Amino acid sequence: MVLAKVTEFLTIDPATIVLTLCNTLILFLILKHFLFDKVNKVIDDRKNEIAESYKNADEAQRKAENLAAEYDAKIGKAKEEGAEIVRAATVKAQTRSDEIIAEARAEAKGIVDNANNEIEREKKIAVNQIKDEIAQIAISAASAVAEKEIGLKDNEKLIESFIEHVGEQ
Repeated sequence: MVLAKVTEFLTIDPATIVLTLCNTLILFLILKHFLFDKVNKVIDDRKNEIAESYKNADEAQRKAENLAAEYDAKIGKAKEEGAEIVRAATVKAQTRSDEIIAEARAEAKGIVDNANNEIEREKKIAVNQIKDEIAQIAISAASAVAEKEIGLKDNEKLIESFIEHVGEQ
């Protein structure tokens, strides 16, 4: 009997197979209707979002590269302009320096010329004073000689020798 129950369980019943297939088909259709379509829709939406994200990321990267190239160009141009400004300022400073030096030299030359003129004038004044003093001394000597009654020729010789001796001292 046990054998009969085991064989009964292992027998192939076409009706059971057909019903099982129908149940599987119905279950598949129900799952397809309620689950697969919605899951596939979610997967497709997610694929589209990811593709859009990649597209946006590529576009942002392209824009960033363009901006980087543009900034590099602007920085290069700014460096060139800065170098040109420095060169112009250097030339202007050198020109101004040369002008200041020329003015200082001209002023120094004027001061030296004025000092030389002043020295020359003071020298003339000193020579005139010395001549005046020599003349005073000569007159004093002449009057002293005149008191002794020296002759005119002796007086002139005495004055000339006095002037010569005073000039040597």
